[in-house]
Amino acid sequence: MSSKIVFMGSPVFALPTLKALATAYEVAGVVTQPDRPAGRGRQLTPPPVKQLAGELGVSVIQPPRLKEPGAMQQILAWQPDLIVVAAFGQILRPDVLELPRFGCINVHASLLPRWRGAAPIAAAILNGDQETGITIMKMDAGIDTGGILSQATEPILPDDTSISLADRLANLGAALLIKTLPEYLAGSLRPLPQDETKASYAPILKKENGLLDFNQTAITLDRQVRAYLPWPGAFMFWQGQPLKIHRTSVGKQTNEDEPANPGQFIRYQGYPAVQTRHGVLVLESLQPAGKRVMTGKAFLQGVKDW
Repeated sequence: MSSKIVFMGSPVFALPTLKALATAYEVAGVVTQPDRPAGRGRQLTPPPVKQLAGELGVSVIQPPRLKEPGAMQQILAWQPDLIVVAAFGQILRPDVLELPRFGCINVHASLLPRWRGAAPIAAAILNGDQETGITIMKMDAGIDTGGILSQATEPILPDDTSISLADRLANLGAALLIKTLPEYLAGSLRPLPQDETKASYAPILKKENGLLDFNQTAITLDRQVRAYLPWPGAFMFWQGQPLKIHRTSVGKQTNEDEPANPGQFIRYQGYPAVQTRHGVLVLESLQPAGKRVMTGKAFLQGVKDW
């Protein structure tokens, strides 16, 4: 007997999972976040999952909160055997977790119990992890604390940003889910409890997290730039205005015998750069306030007082 699945997800990361599910199973409905203002015009924009669901001909609801009566009524009407979640953006209440006979499964972008929470990809890059991966997890009432069904690893490359790493993890997660579900639905795969002694947490990122502190090392700041692309974005201040930093590299002190002067602006091999506690942060791609993204070299051509 085929299983009816309800899918819950919102951003681009969730798209490969929804596509894979729609190919292999009956997706009865999709739950995603409401349309949000986006872009310079702040026009209401649907989440990527809503757009894909429309292309697949799958019914969609967009409740601000799952506790709304209309949302629960619709999910009940879909009669799901299983709910699959991938970057949904809302915490599932016990009545939702207990609704399907096979419960709720989450496609989580880390090797749990490392990096539970909202921003596991950014946390892995920021902390210099050499690898991360995907965990297929049976959800419970905690935040990413449920039993593990399967895992797959993915190396973190030296130039990975959260965008590039999320793209690979999204496809890895979709493939691992489709590989895992047959055994799980057949009852031959049981979730294994997580090791609580190894748990770490990746909280929701805020805009202020992107401010660069040049009392850190250049290696740490380069990780911050890569981890926080696209959100919240790394930035510093120049001439009293925020300067967004899109890509950096790590340079050596011009004179290793001299003490570092964190925060000092310098020119480094034709690029704008900033001294840090250890090493030089080279600004390869940046965006001045009110302007487009440009290379660091192009930026220097238009300024005299860097």
